[in-house]
Amino acid sequence: MRQLVAGNWKMNGLGADLAELEALKPAMPGAACEVAVCPPATLLARAAWIAKGAVALGGQDCHAEAAGAFTGDVSAEMLKDAGAAYVIVGHSERRQYHGETDAQVAAKAQAAWRAGLHAIICIGESEAQRDSGQASEICHRQIEGSVPLEADGANTAIAYEPIWAIGTGKTATCDDIAAMHRHIRGCLVERLGPKSAGIRILYGGSVKPANAAEILALDDVGGALVGGASLKAQDFLAIIAAARKT
Repeated sequence: MRQLVAGNWKMNGLGADLAELEALKPAMPGAACEVAVCPPATLLARAAWIAKGAVALGGQDCHAEAAGAFTGDVSAEMLKDAGAAYVIVGHSERRQYHGETDAQVAAKAQAAWRAGLHAIICIGESEAQRDSGQASEICHRQIEGSVPLEADGANTAIAYEPIWAIGTGKTATCDDIAAMHRHIRGCLVERLGPKSAGIRILYGGSVKPANAAEILALDDVGGALVGGASLKAQDFLAIIAAARKT
């Protein structure tokens, strides 16, 4: 599977920052991996005009409904119309700060497919859950609840993001990452059967130029979900360059 490196700008970026997106374009024809950038919704349409198809774009969240009286929300159809090809659902920050449940995340994934978007479904444990030996159980439960049975490699990627490693500078060891990705693969096979083989499992948790190569070289790491390091083209391009060539 070709790896996917997706940049999540989170709540960062004004119009002037789209220059970082422009700076990615020259390197895209030779990139070994698929590349996506998920800017704030306020920048998505302008980003599409700048990217002109050279860089795929995504949303950071979507509502489960296609339209309606949901002030402040953005539907998957709106993201698609603005130029998105991907959407992140179930990010730990949405689960933590907005109280999103597994069922809500699953509904958002289905909304993404309805609109023709590729869903990046996030799962991952907190530091307390890992320290208490529950990491595998938490990820299994989130897969069971957040990944609809219609998921396959054509419409879905899974992003494993240990919450304690997001924006903290901490990174799981390569052994920890490899073990959890094997576990997640097994959970996907259990839930989805043979079609799970095409689903890429991304690692997200303080991925940066200094550690990208060793992480992306691991078995069953199908790419990376990159936070802060995706805000500057130079750093993001270094991570893209670290992707496996096959």
